[in-house]
Amino acid sequence: MPITACFFVPHPPLIIPAVGGGRERGIARTIGSYRAIAAAVGEISPETIVFITPHGVIYSDYIHISPGGHASGSFARYGAPEARYETEYDTEFINRFVRLLISESISAGTDCERDASLDHGVMIPMHFINEIYSGYKSVRVSISGFGHGVHYRVGQLMREASGDTKTVVVASGDLSHKLTRDGPYGFAKEGPEFDKRVADIIAGGDLRELLDIPESLSERAAECGLRCLIMMAGAVGEPCRQTLMSYEGPFGVGYLAASFLPEDPYVKLARDTLEGYIKTKKVPPAPENLPAGLTGSRAGVFVSIKKRGELRGCIGTIAPTQNNIAEEIIQNAVSSGTKDPRFYPVDESELPELAYSVDVLFPPEPISSFDELDVLKYGVIVTSGYRRGLLLPNLDGVDAVSDQVSIALKKAGIGPGEKYDMERFEVARHK
Repeated sequence: MPITACFFVPHPPLIIPAVGGGRERGIARTIGSYRAIAAAVGEISPETIVFITPHGVIYSDYIHISPGGHASGSFARYGAPEARYETEYDTEFINRFVRLLISESISAGTDCERDASLDHGVMIPMHFINEIYSGYKSVRVSISGFGHGVHYRVGQLMREASGDTKTVVVASGDLSHKLTRDGPYGFAKEGPEFDKRVADIIAGGDLRELLDIPESLSERAAECGLRCLIMMAGAVGEPCRQTLMSYEGPFGVGYLAASFLPEDPYVKLARDTLEGYIKTKKVPPAPENLPAGLTGSRAGVFVSIKKRGELRGCIGTIAPTQNNIAEEIIQNAVSSGTKDPRFYPVDESELPELAYSVDVLFPPEPISSFDELDVLKYGVIVTSGYRRGLLLPNLDGVDAVSDQVSIALKKAGIGPGEKYDMERFEVARHK
């Protein structure tokens, strides 16, 4: 299984209550993002979390990966020895990763560890994740003095090393430390400039643009997160939904949190279509280079949209009406967001909160009894004359075949006691 998700997080020690003593309330948005990330990690339930840190063992010409089977650390240097964290390392992952790095002549390994203790770049994200989920092993990777391209390639090899291990990557790093004159590091005009450039790339650009940020700019901005972010960018799969979750700098240091979730191409097409339509009032054309499954066949498609777990729209076609599945998704994504009579049209302000699923329907087959249905496996179509109703399989709250058929009959406007025919169908669900 490839890397399931990647996150970029800041690491101000005062965010730990035992250290902050109340000052952490000044970065409430960052805390909110951390809690959302921890919840997402808990839902994924990864076997391994790779932590990329700028505060581990750093060498100018060597990528250091922490060795051994176990590590621990605390915030004793920040006056809070009771804030203590432990982890078990994934030695099999580490061995695969090191072999791949060496095979490409990248100087890397587990040698020369000067300090085995966990650093705050790892312990801070670990603090929030452990509040939700603890069933994982760790890999701790440090950045180096190598250039941006090497760090990006290390991330790509990290993705390859994940193999069949369900993996999440957490890159830890702050942006500029020179945002304000009254901050601990003073002010440099390059500070806000650097932070804006990184934020703009994450909000909507190609992550590879991070490699083009000049070293001179990052040095003058006094950042510690760019190489971590670049390494993580190499690990991100495509297609990816990248979300800038929060940014704030009340203490003169830029704290940015972001998520990078590999997105199914069917779902991405639905999302991009509705977002493009809402923003421009024009139906966007199908992108180039779509997978063959989207362009080489025809099928009925339903696009479902949820907001905070509640249905926000669902429109579809039982049989194909367009030239291919991609065009079917485009049509039904717009309809689900703007033409479902049960809901008012989606507003642009809602777009960041929407979750999508796409069901591609297999051809239906006639059935004669409820015994031939299974609410988890089959959807149902009921027909009486020109009236027709459909209900998808495996829906929350629909646990019995009788409920499934009853809802489909109601959608079709077929009353109790009327005769009707039934068909069942399977779907390929993308979410």
